[in-house]
Amino acid sequence: MHDHRTSRRTLLTATAAAVAASAISATPAAAASPASSPSAAPHATVADVSASTRSRLKRLISRMSLEEKVGQLFVMRAYGHSATEPDQVDIDSNLKEMGVRTAAELVAKYHVGGIIYFAWAHNTRDPHQIADLSNGIQRAGLAQDTPVPLLISTDQEHGIVARVGRPATLVPGAMALGAGGSRSDARKAARIAGAELAAMGIVQNYAPVADVNVNPANPVIGVRSYGADPQAVAGMVAAQVKGYQGAGVAATSKHFPGHGDTKDDSHYSLPTIHHTAEQWEELDAPPFRAAIAAGIDSIMTAHIVVPALDPALDPATLSKPILTGVLRERLGYDGVVVTDSLAMAGVRQKYGDDRVPVLALLAGCDQLLNPPDLPVAWNAVLKAVRDGELSTARVEESILRILLLKAKLGLFRDPYVSHRGVDRTVGTRAHLAAADRIAEGTTTLLANESGLLPIGRRTHRNVLVVGADPASPTATTGPPTTVVAKAFDSLGFVATALSTGTAPTAAKIKEAVAAAQGKDVVVVGTYNVSATSPQRTLVRELAATGVPVVALAIRNPYDIAQLEGTGFGASVATYSWTDVELRAAVRAIAGHTTPRGKLPVPIQRADDPAKVLYPLGFGLTY
Repeated sequence: MHDHRTSRRTLLTATAAAVAASAISATPAAAASPASSPSAAPHATVADVSASTRSRLKRLISRMSLEEKVGQLFVMRAYGHSATEPDQVDIDSNLKEMGVRTAAELVAKYHVGGIIYFAWAHNTRDPHQIADLSNGIQRAGLAQDTPVPLLISTDQEHGIVARVGRPATLVPGAMALGAGGSRSDARKAARIAGAELAAMGIVQNYAPVADVNVNPANPVIGVRSYGADPQAVAGMVAAQVKGYQGAGVAATSKHFPGHGDTKDDSHYSLPTIHHTAEQWEELDAPPFRAAIAAGIDSIMTAHIVVPALDPALDPATLSKPILTGVLRERLGYDGVVVTDSLAMAGVRQKYGDDRVPVLALLAGCDQLLNPPDLPVAWNAVLKAVRDGELSTARVEESILRILLLKAKLGLFRDPYVSHRGVDRTVGTRAHLAAADRIAEGTTTLLANESGLLPIGRRTHRNVLVVGADPASPTATTGPPTTVVAKAFDSLGFVATALSTGTAPTAAKIKEAVAAAQGKDVVVVGTYNVSATSPQRTLVRELAATGVPVVALAIRNPYDIAQLEGTGFGASVATYSWTDVELRAAVRAIAGHTTPRGKLPVPIQRADDPAKVLYPLGFGLTY
């Protein structure tokens, strides 16, 4: 008996092949190291996809069932290191949250258009495993009745947000690059990062952050931003967009319309941005305009309220005046719009989980990222189309944008990656050396009393490293303080590490003071110091011993404002606890390099925020 399903699959496979034949063929990122080919031509934009490809993609969409069309709109998490054989604990998580056992079953049942990788979902053990997982997901996509490859994505901002750790290359994060001030370095860092992601089958990166961090109390953006100067941020954003997309990865600027001026975290609440329309245009818009001008492939929304842009006080993710009126019409953006995670509290406070995805599509979103309950969200969109609340034309408009991006990235041509490509690209010596060189330009020296720095092995041979050791995806050989101690050891110093944490007890402070006896210098890693933080007491009591103290801010440069008057001898900002930035800071402290970074944000006095302690652009050297 003739099987019409087999016939349909054959027809659609042929259609996909035809699309591939005329689609833009992105050069595989693994084919050449960006460190060795910095002058490669910029990646093509979706607008460059041919009219014939658009026509074929439209015919492909017309053959999809409604369930397949709705599925293309979703980007979902899936637990496990393998698409078909995850560990039992991950099978249990998938069953509990989505009613499927594996990523492959998720694709088969819901026809999702994308998968997002997380370390906590056990997706990112090592580069070869990631490549195998990506290939398994793509096989599942092409095994559907309507064969469509998937957009595999992650948040690899670098700095404090990195889902893929070593042995992949970790380059400096946004604010560190902002301190370095080199657009060339920013672009090169993104090319390295993008090439390595592409080699592992990750083709959409939720970076760069385009938020302008003008609020020192911002708990969610902070050092994820390039800085407080809108034009400087715009330049960095454009450079990184070109770097990522030049390596064959879709970049995603976020979080539109701008999450930089808030003291609330949209993961846990719904922040309000009180900028006027004029302030928004001056402060928040420039980086997004720059990203669009650079040919950005996708833009992520923010779960924030901006009354000046939408008086209805809807979260931007669900706001048609913001996403269609401002982003699409005023800024002229016609690429993919992806929501921030729909599991975040900021988007769930005003509407239920069944309404959020429908309202996001009505507002102008294309991709629905990581809803907390996929069956609820998927069925809600399906119902909205069947009931006529969402028109088929509106849904197909988003699907076309998504498929055009897949075609541009070469996924219809060949979505698979190889171990050989991974080995040729990920964590290469050239990439690691480039990351170290870029990091050397970011370390910022804020204070240097009595010329304490640089220290030398003859006068300050014995080093005590104490302080915070926040969890880091890159610190696989020990906490960040151990990274610092090992970096000193590698330069010929004798370093001892003692973790005292972010909230040292009186006993721990006493232990650190005792450990300082006989040492030549103490390096204290500080992390988000507040007015009441015992980290201030730690620095003060260590300084009271008479041993010189170097305060090393391993996240926010604002720490120094809280440490005024504690008696430290020098203060250095790294903007992140990752190995590459900590090693660069140690080389600067030891005089093997000179600190060249300049503050990309102003630092106000802790006791009087109206007064600037260290202005934008400040930075010492020697």
